[in-house]
Amino acid sequence: MYRYDAIDHRIVRERVEEFRDQTRRFLAGELSEDEFRPLRLMNGLYIQRLAPMLRVAIPYGHLSSVQLRKLADIARRYDKGYGHFTTRQNLQYNWPTLESIPDILAELAEVEMHAIQTSGNCVRNTTTDAFAGVAADELIDPRPYCEIIRQWSTLHPEFAYLPRKFKIAVSGAVEDRAATLVHDIGLHMAQNTAGEVGFKVIVGGGLGRTPIIGEVVREFLPTEHLLTYLDAILRVYNRYGRRDNKYKARIKILVKALTVEGFAAKVEEEWAHLKDGPATIRPEDVAHYASFFTAPAYEALEANPAEFTAKLAEQPAFARWVERNTRAHRQPGYRSVVLSLKKTGVPPGDATDAQMDAVADWADRFGFGEIRVAHEQNLILPDVKEAELFALWELAKQQGFATPNVGLLTDIICCPGGDFCSLANAKSIPVAEAIQQRFDDLDYLNDLGEIDLNMSGCMNACGHHHVGHIGVLGVDKNGEEWYQITLGGSQGNQTSLGKVIGPSFARAQMPDVIEKILSVYVEQRQDDERFIDTVRRLGIPPFKERVYAKDH
Repeated sequence: MYRYDAIDHRIVRERVEEFRDQTRRFLAGELSEDEFRPLRLMNGLYIQRLAPMLRVAIPYGHLSSVQLRKLADIARRYDKGYGHFTTRQNLQYNWPTLESIPDILAELAEVEMHAIQTSGNCVRNTTTDAFAGVAADELIDPRPYCEIIRQWSTLHPEFAYLPRKFKIAVSGAVEDRAATLVHDIGLHMAQNTAGEVGFKVIVGGGLGRTPIIGEVVREFLPTEHLLTYLDAILRVYNRYGRRDNKYKARIKILVKALTVEGFAAKVEEEWAHLKDGPATIRPEDVAHYASFFTAPAYEALEANPAEFTAKLAEQPAFARWVERNTRAHRQPGYRSVVLSLKKTGVPPGDATDAQMDAVADWADRFGFGEIRVAHEQNLILPDVKEAELFALWELAKQQGFATPNVGLLTDIICCPGGDFCSLANAKSIPVAEAIQQRFDDLDYLNDLGEIDLNMSGCMNACGHHHVGHIGVLGVDKNGEEWYQITLGGSQGNQTSLGKVIGPSFARAQMPDVIEKILSVYVEQRQDDERFIDTVRRLGIPPFKERVYAKDH
């Protein structure tokens, strides 16, 4: 993991003290709400429906056990004993007092964390594959480049006031697990025929009110030009992006207006002034940042050791958990473990202080002190010996982290919705819980197979509903909460946007609606066909007919 140097420590400490004085002045009536708003947003502080919300940056989803214990301690002392892990791989506190925020930021700084640029019209937290560095299908480790992008984008004076928020995702594996096609900039790492490492650059993706899949603006960009090319993209966006209408301010709107060819031409024109300039990345720069992400001291182990395979045979529940909640590792004898934050009855993505402390302990005992946050709102232990999986499973069960539903229907991605967010049109958490309770049958879930159900409480799409196989969007209908259904969305290498099936539904109807959709799939699937493939083959009509039919 990247560690702060003296400059990093000083910048973050000074930022904390600056905000402490700004908060003091606001509470004393020396700053108006309008004057304080941009200052608090620069430090990740929102005013939500019931209380302030503080969003803490977790760079590219990487946490040390020390940092996770600090997050748990802050939840215990300054909040209501829990935190919420988001689809941006960050953590949100929903109940801190305004007066306590400077103290929280000061404590975060002690463990090399902050909340800078987790809100506002700036470059947000760069995200990547939660299995980066350990995935069996990884081509190139993207983490050094994520850190380079973070260093470049943090407090960048030219891009502190963009037309709208800006998000970058990087993928270095065969399978895109970073949803790069629905980001403002998506970067796919690759090697060209000459063996050079570089990026396929995708621009103009995004969800929200106008969901759009990004388009390729450059097939191959050598790594040394990464920052100068990003500068060129951001400069074009900063110059031509709309500021008169926040709903049309994202870069995706600009790319569509100019066409991808027209946008790429403007980027190339701008890049001509930047290419090979001071921001060019030297080989020694890459080596410096790569040195923070070297492989830990793995043992030379045999894959599938005898004690592990024996437990698989003896314990069907353990075997099911291994199948669903662990992933192949590039190092023989190890696996990555997904700790499910989707137990029925618990808001998706929430973890208590005690749970966070337990995960930190497991990271030290079973791994190398590292935890990952997945954008699917689960936690990951990246390096666990197969011989120790059974012991970890038993501990995870005690903490409610062993639900074997990763990738299944109840592994719901869900924003906090109307229970907390002042922007939401409807509540998300109660609907997610009702669906989980209706389908709380592991045998049925496994028979259904992989299904992504994503839910958002408003058009901002924090729950990524557009790319869910089944998407649920909360809408306001004459002051009442209703829910719109989309089908056919997906992320990854075959990213697609879901299509609305028809009029929205009342909250009480939602479990029945999902059940009707699934009944069509069960009746119509061919062999081992996945849900998304059945939807693509049949189209929307048969699902729509079943859902709206009066005799069903």
